[in-house]
Amino acid sequence: GPTGSGKTTTLGAMLDLINQNRECHMVTVEDPLEIVHQDKLAYVSQREVGIDTEDFQPALRAVLREAPDVILIGEMRDVTTMGVALQAGETGHLVFSTVHTASAYETMDRIMNMFPPHEREYMCQRMAGSLRAIVAQKLVPRADGKGRVAANEILICTPTVTKKIEDGEFGDLYALMNEGEFWGMQTMNQALVKYVKAGIITEQIAMANAGLASELKMMLRR
Repeated sequence: GPTGSGKTTTLGAMLDLINQNRECHMVTVEDPLEIVHQDKLAYVSQREVGIDTEDFQPALRAVLREAPDVILIGEMRDVTTMGVALQAGETGHLVFSTVHTASAYETMDRIMNMFPPHEREYMCQRMAGSLRAIVAQKLVPRADGKGRVAANEILICTPTVTKKIEDGEFGDLYALMNEGEFWGMQTMNQALVKYVKAGIITEQIAMANAGLASELKMMLRR
C-alpha cells in the first residue's frame, strides 16, 4: 500500500499475535522504528536504521547470523535488500516486509523490476519458492464518519498462484484472486463491496478507492 495506508500498524499487529502465541526469536529492522514490541512468548530484537545500524543491508546480514525465526524488514527499498530477504525466506525464516504498491498483483511487477532483465526469470523461480502471501491495504473513510477502516486485497500462494509467479505470468494473478475466496483471497473491489453491503462505507467512497472502477460499478449493481 501507499504511504499512510496503515502498513506499519497491520504488520505490528501480526508480529504481536506471533509474540503472544509462539516461543521464537523475532528481529525487526526498521526506518524509523515506530512500534516497540515487549517480549511476551517471543524474544524480540529491534534495530533502527541510522541509530543501531547504518543501513538495511548490513543489519540483515548480521540478523541472519543470530538464529532468528521471524524477521521484519521495514521496507524493500532496493535489489540488495530484496536479495537478502529472499535468502532469509529460502533458509526457512518467516519474513515480513512492505513495498509501496497499490495492489497485490502489481507488487510482483514492482519486485521483479528491481532486478536486471537477465536475472528476472531466475528471481521469479526464487520468489515462487519462498513467497506465501501478498496483502495490499488502503484506509477508507467510514460511512458514520468515525475514522477509517482497512480494506485489504489478499493474494495467497496456492500451487496455481505459485506456478504463475514462477512463469512470470503476473497478469493472471488478478483473476486468481477474484476466484480464490475458498483460499482466503479477495480483490480490493471485493473487499470494498463487502463493506458497502455491510453499511460500513458508502458507494461513493468505494468508487473513489476502487481497483478497477468499471468492474466495481457492475459489482455494486448486482
